[in-house]
Amino acid sequence: MGRWPIFLAHFPGPDGGVGACGVRDGLAMRETLLKLLEGEVGALGCELVELEFHAHRGGGLLRIYIDRAGSAAPDGVTVEDCEAVSRRVSAVLDAADPIKSEYTLEVSSPGFDRPLRTEAHFARYLGSRVHVETALPRDGRRRWTGRLVAAAAGRVTLEVDGKTVEFGLGEIKTARLVPDFGARRE
Repeated sequence: MGRWPIFLAHFPGPDGGVGACGVRDGLAMRETLLKLLEGEVGALGCELVELEFHAHRGGGLLRIYIDRAGSAAPDGVTVEDCEAVSRRVSAVLDAADPIKSEYTLEVSSPGFDRPLRTEAHFARYLGSRVHVETALPRDGRRRWTGRLVAAAAGRVTLEVDGKTVEFGLGEIKTARLVPDFGARRE
């Protein structure tokens, strides 16, 4: 996809210890995990929305966000969905062994502030408020919050403070829905 990762990961160094890896290594690992797991998650009727890897000395955390395929299921993700995906993903990761250090696997629903990763994710939530963080600053800022007005041809358009701002998917480091919980009580 050419997108920046939602994480900068620390993966095992040549000596087997946990060492910091550069953006390219983090991107390569992210793409490897996405390619390895998207089809497996899809085979269970779910969609791999996003993944994060947080490494630390002595291990790491691989968090996978899933949703029912197409996000049309009225009940959303169930505990049983998470369990089935966890078992399947664990088996695939054990066989392929892309992460050489110990880690904990978590499988979760995307939540109210769900991550947006693909053009289809953005298109599904047209009209919603989103928060976008770009990889590089534009007009002196990297964080943008506004109404999502378009998502097509690898571009995302927000209305921010009455102005239209357009981003290429490759410029976006992270993007999430901004939940609307209605009017605040005083």
